[in-house]
Amino acid sequence: MTNLIHEELGVERSGKPAAGRAEQITRLFSEHNESLVRFLAARLNSVQEAKEVAQEAYVRLLSLDDSGAVSFLRAFLFKTAANLAVDRLRSRNRQRQAMNAGLCDELREAPTPDHEAAQAEEAEIVRRLIEELPPKCRRVFILHRIHGEEFSQIAKQMELSERMVRHYVLRAVLYCRAGLDAAQSSKETSKERGRG
Repeated sequence: MTNLIHEELGVERSGKPAAGRAEQITRLFSEHNESLVRFLAARLNSVQEAKEVAQEAYVRLLSLDDSGAVSFLRAFLFKTAANLAVDRLRSRNRQRQAMNAGLCDELREAPTPDHEAAQAEEAEIVRRLIEELPPKCRRVFILHRIHGEEFSQIAKQMELSERMVRHYVLRAVLYCRAGLDAAQSSKETSKERGRG
């Protein structure tokens, strides 16, 4: 798993000190992921959402510029995950309030052309990124994220361990997030050049 995370981060090619961070996060994942998911599931009342928030917390850890500044990565992981869970609960409450007030119906009826274009562009980028994934990784990701299948179902269907299924999903999420971030950065750079 470490080599795959290194590949995703480009560590082998760049030789940057991210290798240590990737190894730390790989170790954190293998040692603490189950307890992290249980911790989050208790807060969110949803195992599926807990798994999604846990993945996002790992992505945040991977994107730290200087993980050396964080002396206790496990504590930082749980704190980050707890904050993400709070954000998700707040978002859920806002959505519920908006739906009760009838605001969502109005928003669905009149999306702006800019918003629709941005969503279509992002969807196309994600589609291309998913196509770039290795076949097994792509299939696992699609079954989980698009078809909503549980890790255990996918593991049985594809004759993989549940741990490997989780790994493939995490790998795909990290790859897509990095690709979207790169596309956004490129877009912002182009806009700045256009203004200058």
